[in-house]
Amino acid sequence: MEEQIQSYLYNPTVGKIVTFLVGVAIIWILINLLQKRLFTKIKSNDNRYKAKKISSFIGYVLTIIFLTIVFSDKLGGFTVALGVAGAGIAFALQEVIASFAGWLAIMFGGFYNTGDRVQLGGIKGDVMDIGVLRTTIMETGQWVDGDLYNGRIVLIANSYVFKEPVFNYSGDFPFLWDEIKIPIQYGSDYEIAQEIIMNAGNSIAEELTEASKQQWHSLQNKYRLEEAQTEPMVSLVANDNWAEYTLRYVVGYKKRRATKTILFTKIMKDIEVTNGKVSMASATFQLVQAPDLNINIKK
Repeated sequence: MEEQIQSYLYNPTVGKIVTFLVGVAIIWILINLLQKRLFTKIKSNDNRYKAKKISSFIGYVLTIIFLTIVFSDKLGGFTVALGVAGAGIAFALQEVIASFAGWLAIMFGGFYNTGDRVQLGGIKGDVMDIGVLRTTIMETGQWVDGDLYNGRIVLIANSYVFKEPVFNYSGDFPFLWDEIKIPIQYGSDYEIAQEIIMNAGNSIAEELTEASKQQWHSLQNKYRLEEAQTEPMVSLVANDNWAEYTLRYVVGYKKRRATKTILFTKIMKDIEVTNGKVSMASATFQLVQAPDLNINIKK
């Protein structure tokens, strides 16, 4: 029994296994210490999240490198076989490799961050987590009107950043241009109608106008963009049924529906106090009387 124990203790393979286990334990202890002691001091949630993800990835890489170093003499005879097997595995796992490459592109390319509202792979929602292979999104829309959560959590492969456009609603410019259309009856006072609609736009979007303008100037310094109008704007189109006013304004990407409710409420209340000078239009249908039907029956 003692001889067997000594043979195990002096066995080079056992020694390498113990060395590998100890080395891996040290690697992950150091990484956990960094994450708990150093990274928790990072104030930005996005930067702290990225630091933890990158440190975990470095831990896996160091573990693989350490495994190769410890068992290098044992792996020498399998080099050719591993190369052939690696080519087959790479072909079989090309989607996994593409997702990993997508993760690198997301983390270092600035596609989106956690908390951003994006549309990826045909799914629109807020990014909850960015994993090595998948992005987790809390979905909005679908059977729910507006930009509200529907409660469905969607996992999307990171490889989609190479396959389809990535729509980011809250990246460098966390605002959207939105519009509402107000039908005004013909014969109304059009100047008062335009004034009511413009006042509503100014009262709601006044604070956002300056903030969005500053953000747009920052974009112009970073990219090649023309000047954009961030102030509310009213346009008029006359169609077959009514005079249609369009109010265009800037709004935060999460407040489109709430802002529309406030705007319509204010505009309708202001129209009511005009005592008929301005009236909202509605669709009208003219019923035409059917022609007389005469039937002659000959014997």
